[in-house]
Amino acid sequence: MITVVVADDSFLVLEAIRSLLAEEPGVEVVEACSDPHTARAAIDAHDPDALVTDIRMPPNGEDEGIVLANELRNSHPELGVVVLSQYSDPRYSLELLADGSDRRAYLLKDRVHDRNQLLGAIRAVVRGDSVVDPKVVDRLIRARGRAEHSPVAQLTPREQQILAEIAQGKSNAAIAEALHLTKRAVEKHIHAIFMKLGFSDAADISRRVKATLLYLADEPADG
Repeated sequence: MITVVVADDSFLVLEAIRSLLAEEPGVEVVEACSDPHTARAAIDAHDPDALVTDIRMPPNGEDEGIVLANELRNSHPELGVVVLSQYSDPRYSLELLADGSDRRAYLLKDRVHDRNQLLGAIRAVVRGDSVVDPKVVDRLIRARGRAEHSPVAQLTPREQQILAEIAQGKSNAAIAEALHLTKRAVEKHIHAIFMKLGFSDAADISRRVKATLLYLADEPADG
């Protein structure tokens, strides 16, 4: 059983998430909260496996969800956090992943009606993996690819496709399975990608995700 605390200042959003997760027998919402302070207290009380939180909550309605996620990395390092946002601005995902991508996910709210996507993100962060919404990654890559003299423009279509998978935090094996390639072929493509982008040291998933998002965020897409 995966236990979850949900935090959002919108009652309707809270109820929608609770309803979605209630349909999954392997997941239990132990408490729903409307602000970071209450969420932090709920986490201390229940010691859940995951937190699903909005970005903007009281008191200031800015980036309270991400601040909370970053604080929890120190106080509750085994806790997985799924941040829900209506913003595809890469600054938010960069802030979330600044100290590593493990046990962190960034999803757009307009895609959370897909229960499988939300559940997949929750399970991923509980396992220690990371997830970045494919829609965010796609917008970043397209925006960066349009930039004049962009190194991304030097990538082949297949390399850009694999870069999108890398930025979602997928392992080489997972990329190979998703794109129906051999693991060896994926490794060769990744080597070429990071050589072209100047990120040749790509030993671990956390560094790959962070480096990729940092690069793509050079010219952020608004939204």
